[in-house]
Amino acid sequence: MNEVIENLKKLYREWANEEVISVSPIVQSGSYRKYYRISGKIKTAIGAFNPDEKENKAFISFTKHFLKKGLNVPKLYAQQLKENIYLIEDLGDKTLFSLIGKVKASDSLSDQLFSYYKESLSHLIRFQIDGGKGLDYSVCYPREKFDKQSMMWDLNYFKYYFLKLAKIPFDEQKLEDDFNGFSKFLLSADSKYFMYRDVQSRNIIVHNDKLYFVDYQGGRQGALQYDVASLLFQAKVNLSHEIREKLLSYYLDQLSKRTKVNTKEFKNYYYGYVFIRLLQTLGAYGFRGYYENKSHFLLSIPFALKNLKWLLDENLTPKKLPELKRVLVSIINNEELKKLESSKSDKKLLVTINSFSYKEGIPKDYSGNGGGFVFDCRALENPGRYSEYMNSTGLDENVIHFLNEKIEVNKFLNSVYEIVDESVKKYIQREFKNLMINFGCTGGQHRSVYCAENLAGHVRDNFDVSVFVNHTQLAQKGNL
Repeated sequence: MNEVIENLKKLYREWANEEVISVSPIVQSGSYRKYYRISGKIKTAIGAFNPDEKENKAFISFTKHFLKKGLNVPKLYAQQLKENIYLIEDLGDKTLFSLIGKVKASDSLSDQLFSYYKESLSHLIRFQIDGGKGLDYSVCYPREKFDKQSMMWDLNYFKYYFLKLAKIPFDEQKLEDDFNGFSKFLLSADSKYFMYRDVQSRNIIVHNDKLYFVDYQGGRQGALQYDVASLLFQAKVNLSHEIREKLLSYYLDQLSKRTKVNTKEFKNYYYGYVFIRLLQTLGAYGFRGYYENKSHFLLSIPFALKNLKWLLDENLTPKKLPELKRVLVSIINNEELKKLESSKSDKKLLVTINSFSYKEGIPKDYSGNGGGFVFDCRALENPGRYSEYMNSTGLDENVIHFLNEKIEVNKFLNSVYEIVDESVKKYIQREFKNLMINFGCTGGQHRSVYCAENLAGHVRDNFDVSVFVNHTQLAQKGNL
């Protein structure tokens, strides 16, 4: 990145007519764009580098258009598209999301934050209606409209990067049929407006008590409902449904001052767009979390699942999507995903104990803590070699009795207890939140299950911690 920084410094000098004093990177976890705060003696700017030339072209074109419309976006200071860089106004680091993070109870937003949300929705209407007028949609990337192709990309993103990577089984053809029916329903909504695509609290900057909007380069023509869903159902913000309903009512009231609104029809499509936005979000969490191993995205999954469960419980999802709804129920009840919920919410140390088969591989640690232990049980005598135990597991009395009688098994477990106890003590002292311990054997059915259960009992008896036991192979076979 040294070359990029040098190019940005050169662009800054040409714009500011002063030397650069400092260049500081700005953390941006959800994209491949790189941002830097560049300061001189008098001026400051945000320098951006994005290797995607078409996305840069869209951002710059939109920014110029929005500024002409008087919309609150950062000023564009300078650009050098050959180098994939540009400079924009420095509006600071205070986002709506960062302010929300200071509020412990999401169902009791302060008057100020509630006011910011209402103001955000008022600005959003201006983007959707005023911003869409005269906009050059030909620069939209990757599509001019949120059309059938765009919807199928989002739905398949969910399928391949969430369902596949989270190992949620599904019927490919039946799910594809549901996707086609779902997209057909969404496409029947009025879609002549500017769709911001990623309007959410992280992309709303609070500067001098005014709201400014960024990261709209993925915008295109589409339905009004999508952006409202994006803002009000942002997973990690976790707004209460009461607050969402109040804000939706406010949006519809303000919208009715600009255009004719059929409230019943709007809401019918609205929850459909909430649904597809949540599926797209889960796809993004799966890609960033499972594929790119960025654990903080995985820890956001429980928030999205909570919203999905609410939609299902309230019967707000579109009708006639049998396979998709069956899959969602599987997701909500998935034991691995429940572990993410436990690691997110429990104030105590969470000790996760897995049994597994070496044929399937060592379970992945999604807590973000890393470390922990893997104990190989294959040196212990295998009950699975005897016909009377082949169809039993380490949860059954006959296998438990068999392994209890083995001196080497007791020695093995006592050694494990000694090692694990020291870590648990230190983790508690240092207020760590997660410790993972894995027991592996050939089939993941007898020895590893027995050892995992015994360690779980030992830890529960000796420490004030939360313990989660997961027998991965038994769960896959449907024996749990």
